[in-house]
Amino acid sequence: MSDVDSRTVAVARFLPYTVAEGPGERSAIWVKGCSIRCRGCFNPHMWSAKGGELWSSEELVARVVAAGTEGLTLLGGEPFDQASALAVVAAGVRAAGLSVMTFTGFTVDQLRGSVDEGREGVAALVASTDLLVAGPFLADQIDTTRPWVGSRNQEFVALTDRYADVLKNLDNAHDRVEVNVDASGRISVNGWAEMETLDALLADLKWT
Repeated sequence: MSDVDSRTVAVARFLPYTVAEGPGERSAIWVKGCSIRCRGCFNPHMWSAKGGELWSSEELVARVVAAGTEGLTLLGGEPFDQASALAVVAAGVRAAGLSVMTFTGFTVDQLRGSVDEGREGVAALVASTDLLVAGPFLADQIDTTRPWVGSRNQEFVALTDRYADVLKNLDNAHDRVEVNVDASGRISVNGWAEMETLDALLADLKWT
């Protein structure tokens, strides 16, 4: 977990529009680098801080606002490993009237401990998040009922009242998986699904 004063984010992927990474229509930023490295992680290729693209916090805010969605979801990688720079992004997005959802492999207690230790970047990112999903992915506790999370230990925490109703009705929400094919034929998948489901989905794609 970091509170380094930086306005540059190491980005693994930016998706301007998705309905699979949180409530409503959202933009999503996957950051590069993770200090937690959960066993069975869905994105192990994002663990290393090397690679990816370096974007300024201001540029990311502009890209999210221009996308015209209702908010931003931060994933990774581990967002709190780049807390200070992402706090600037989150605050800018919120200032534009949009919402922020942040995923982290750290627990709520670990985040509170960092805030209590005076880590300003961590405190700032928490303060600019509406909906937090906290806790490491545990491969032996797969969650097949709640949307957006991978394992049963992971907590939804409403830090503002913006998505309080969503949390009350999680049983009626469903996971979605998106498969995107760009002009070069590169396939990208986002959203949560068990590997068997993904294999079946990709096998059904018809290429012409």
